[in-house]
Amino acid sequence: MTFETLTLVVAVALVGPLLALPRAWHVPVVLGQLVAGVLLGPTALDRLDSSEPTFAFLADIGFALVMFVAGTHVPVRDPALRPALRSGAARAVLVGAVSVPVGIGLAHAFGTGHGALYAVLLTSSSAALILPVLEGAGISGPIVVNLLPQVAIADAASIVLLPLAIDPPRAGRSAVGAAAVLGAAGLVYLALATAERMGWWQRTHDVSKTRRFALELRISLLVLFGLATIATRTHVSIMLAGFGLGIAVTAVGEPRRLARQLFGLTEGFLGPVFFVWLGASLDLRALGDHPSYIVLGLTLGAGAVGTHLFGRLTGQPAAAAALAAAQLGVPVAAATLGARLHKLRPGEPAALMLGALVTIAVASATGAVLARSRPAAAPTEARTTAPSPGVGSGP
Repeated sequence: MTFETLTLVVAVALVGPLLALPRAWHVPVVLGQLVAGVLLGPTALDRLDSSEPTFAFLADIGFALVMFVAGTHVPVRDPALRPALRSGAARAVLVGAVSVPVGIGLAHAFGTGHGALYAVLLTSSSAALILPVLEGAGISGPIVVNLLPQVAIADAASIVLLPLAIDPPRAGRSAVGAAAVLGAAGLVYLALATAERMGWWQRTHDVSKTRRFALELRISLLVLFGLATIATRTHVSIMLAGFGLGIAVTAVGEPRRLARQLFGLTEGFLGPVFFVWLGASLDLRALGDHPSYIVLGLTLGAGAVGTHLFGRLTGQPAAAAALAAAQLGVPVAAATLGARLHKLRPGEPAALMLGALVTIAVASATGAVLARSRPAAAPTEARTTAPSPGVGSGP
């Protein structure tokens, strides 16, 4: 990879913010970056080679950081959400139960044999997508309080189940790997909680701020890369490492200083590199060679929305159910891990991403409708119900 290529990647990544700039459109930033990558990849101009080792490695770091930030989005410390945990868990289980026969049916209909994988995809949600949609639309109140626990539970469960579903013959090894990563993340939480209780983390923060050492970021990256090492050695997606660490950090209380540092590093550089790389890794021409996979992708997207609409049986508003269907991280991990392990057929990774794009479109449209029908929430209220990265309990 050269500086010329890196300049091109960073330049085209600006398409994401440009498309997201008009608030009325409610377009996620990642969508423009994905489209730019697709156009520069083998689908169109063939200017970017996603198999180039340095490019792929930077993208892996970006993916781990994106999932780290996604984990910090989950408001595990918000007491207002705890009463809704039971109903959120019930909805997540209901959607999962409905997704199993639908996933198996799709696998049988398209002859892929990936029923378990499709069931996980249909069940999954994406806190990293849904929270920005809620905040951008100024949505707060009971609809958010009742939605976020379901999203967090579905997100976490899908991340854990994905390695088992994508490679069933090696499910035992994948389960051990997932347990190792989650166990390590749990130890990190205990260490951070102890450091917070003893005042060590505060002293580290003070020294870092006074001497400009950026110790919080350095330590976080050290732990993230350590967890990613465990994940890669045990053949588990680094997605689990990033998300698990994000949950551990935000459960203790993410310092605002660390949040700002993570935001700059992830959203300003490595996150865009990852999404452009992801777009460049998808050869949508393969969908032309296998037209049935276009139908598969559209059906997966529609199926995800349809299965989540079963939340209506529990009294959930249709808009909240449609928002809960938004997915990104799990389809991304499925596409990249499946291609790397040669578990997916030509064109199937692109079909998985097409399904994710359908859910993103539905979530964006739903957010726009809710924004027009509801008064915007006050800034302090919005932060209480749907915190963004950068809002933590630490100093």
